Amino acid sequence: MSENTSLTVTLKAHNASQVANLHYLVHVALRARSRQVSALVIYPFIIQFVRDTDVTGGDETKTGNYRVRQESVFFLAACLTVVYFGRLSDRYGRRPVLLLGPVGLSLAMLGFGSSKKIWSLVFFRFIQGAFNGNNDSTSVAEIYSLLPFMWSIGSTLGPFIGGSLANPASRFPDSLGKIHLLREFPYLLPCATAGALALGAFIFGVLGLKETLPSAIARQKKGLLGTEVEPLLSNTSVSAQGDTLIANDVPHFEPSLFALCLTRSVIVFFNYACFLQPTFCFKVMIPLVYATPVELNGLGLSPLHIGRIMGLCGFLNMLPRPSAGRIDSTVILIMIFQMSCSFVVLSIFACTQIFIVDSAPSQKSLGSVNGLAQMVAATLRSIAPSFASSLFSTSVSHHLLGGYFVFFVLCSFSLCAVWASLLLPKKLRH
Repeated sequence: MSENTSLTVTLKAHNASQVANLHYLVHVALRARSRQVSALVIYPFIIQFVRDTDVTGGDETKTGNYRVRQESVFFLAACLTVVYFGRLSDRYGRRPVLLLGPVGLSLAMLGFGSSKKIWSLVFFRFIQGAFNGNNDSTSVAEIYSLLPFMWSIGSTLGPFIGGSLANPASRFPDSLGKIHLLREFPYLLPCATAGALALGAFIFGVLGLKETLPSAIARQKKGLLGTEVEPLLSNTSVSAQGDTLIANDVPHFEPSLFALCLTRSVIVFFNYACFLQPTFCFKVMIPLVYATPVELNGLGLSPLHIGRIMGLCGFLNMLPRPSAGRIDSTVILIMIFQMSCSFVVLSIFACTQIFIVDSAPSQKSLGSVNGLAQMVAATLRSIAPSFASSLFSTSVSHHLLGGYFVFFVLCSFSLCAVWASLLLPKKLRH
């Protein structure tokens, strides 16, 4: 009888653990999707959004510069905050940090969509970057294998939502266009949609996400022992269990950020940086080239066309758009093929994240190591927009290598990334 009872308890505990792991996997996947959508939803209409603020006074040559500034501040915010989010997750628990990101991101998206001044765009883009850099670090290979798939979904949904729902007064004059709020704020609808996805991840996390940090779990159990269990147990029993929990909750030594940089993580960080620089430059240039007028060596596409091309780039079945002027079906197919090839990069992100987690000296420093890695990424992201756009402008204006000098530079960065990958450890430690 006792053996059957023990087996039943064991099976229930195993099932509960599986359910908790499933909740965690789904929450991480939803967060990855919402973060990607929030980052990319503005790409199809951001150039027009900047024009609508009238900050450039009609000078198209300045539009790209203002777009670059708000993009740089997005990743600058992530650079300034991501390490501290990692430290907070190591100290206070994974769950509160995981829940903080989506709710903050949803509010920032609403603020961005309801902006009318350039300073407001920059401010809310900064807030987006801060909460978009908010991340947990305890995921393992099984979780990271899901991320490329969710990033692909987010990369498809984000631009498609931004291009299709922007300016509903002209897109849907007989339905959504009749709503005064959407006429007053033409870019609120796509931003609110992205915010709703982030809010959905938050609600799912509140309902099903459990704490995974051992010290935080120990503190929770110790609190339960001190309030509910203590009156029902003898002093000896409480003392024995309390001693066990306190032993698990002894303050541990947390290595400094500088000490972490001196570990094997530095090789992984260097590889990560070499890989990210050309990747971010490429992502920045895509909407810039697409939205720049043809007379300035761009393609002169509208937000709707940009959103559809970027949103459907994984499918290679985009129909030609007659209103694209000089852009014929051949150019459209080449653009889609170019962007669809970039999805190969997503698998490299997952592999690099596994190396980052493996490079941590201990489980207790996972948050800090992941925070440092994300800080490297955010730093490069904040530099890439200005670097890529300036190099593109210089290449075109001075006709360097026929105007294609910028692409030769990006190719050289890619070759450096290949060399850096050879420095990575041959085997994982964990």
